[in-house]
Amino acid sequence: MPASPASPSTARAINDRLALGLLQSEGPLTANQLKQLTGLSRPSVADLVERLQGSGLITVVGEAGAQRRGPNARLYGIVADRAHLAALDVRTESVSVVVTDLLGAVLAEASAPIDGETGPAVERAVALVGRAAREGGVQRLHTVGMGAPGLIDPATGDLHDTTSLPAWHRRLAGVLQERFGARVLVENESNLAARAEQRDGAAHDRDTFVLLWLGDGVGAAVMLDGVLRRGASGGAGEIGFLPVPGTGSVPSATGCEGGFHSLACAEALRELGAEHGLLKPEMTAAEVVRHAVEADEGAFLDAAADRIAVGAAAMTAILDPGCVVLGGEVGRAGGAVLADRVTERVGAMSPLRTEVRASTLGGAAVLRGALLAARDTAQDELFGPPPGH
Repeated sequence: MPASPASPSTARAINDRLALGLLQSEGPLTANQLKQLTGLSRPSVADLVERLQGSGLITVVGEAGAQRRGPNARLYGIVADRAHLAALDVRTESVSVVVTDLLGAVLAEASAPIDGETGPAVERAVALVGRAAREGGVQRLHTVGMGAPGLIDPATGDLHDTTSLPAWHRRLAGVLQERFGARVLVENESNLAARAEQRDGAAHDRDTFVLLWLGDGVGAAVMLDGVLRRGASGGAGEIGFLPVPGTGSVPSATGCEGGFHSLACAEALRELGAEHGLLKPEMTAAEVVRHAVEADEGAFLDAAADRIAVGAAAMTAILDPGCVVLGGEVGRAGGAVLADRVTERVGAMSPLRTEVRASTLGGAAVLRGALLAARDTAQDELFGPPPGH
């Protein structure tokens, strides 16, 4: 049975969202360029331009070509300050924040170590966001994206209460919403990193892949057919709890020591570096790995790849993703040298063809992913959902 034609109002909404999407991806365009890119008639484009200007979503930002003048040369662009956004990367003992306009142009950035008692820690984090907003000239935040370690309840969007994370993590989102009157989105850091790697990084050409986060903790994000899979309780990808050989114990419901975490977390890789004589005081795991790559320390890199491949092979056997991205600071530091070693080992353990790639965004992927989540949500609210949604 053929589908019913869209109503005039629905058709207008679809056309408007299509034009806004083009102005976001291509930058300012003339009415004639919008006509060519959308395939709409000239009157339809003229109508949508008038509607979008009237709603305050687009404005004239210049003219096309030094020699051209008049209505046909006007360049239309999205009003970037229609809404302002913030993104947060909340680590165990620190917070980083970026404030942007609606198109993602950075207006201010800030970061600070934050730990201690819940109340003071939350106040310091909120003050950091407020300071960044003021420095960016922002009076009101529309949407805030926040990435944090731990499980996110898929029903409520809240962080689960776990003993391994600071209590202030769970209170921060509510206080941010209360103080700034903004919509606050909370997501697991690995999931946000996967979103960023797919949009702007190592998985830009993949709809199906696994991101293996290698940082202070380890985790994984599962992207299948372009959809992020969170699991029934939000715990899909909690690979740190995976029981593995070589750790001397098994993880428990309250801690992942003895699981894959004990093989591949930052502290485990630092200890591995010490065993190979590579660790200097204050070196991070990423610095150890980067030094090993630069110095061609094959023995350390082989041992690190042996450990990381255990987790990569487990995800491959269960999901057959075809691609595993080594994320976080460690994944980026290891680059293709470490990724190729892991590819060889996964290939020896599994008949499922799997390419292992190094992150191109590293630790910055969490903040980038949080910003993308905030921007997409704000644009959907202001522009309407994209065509087909």
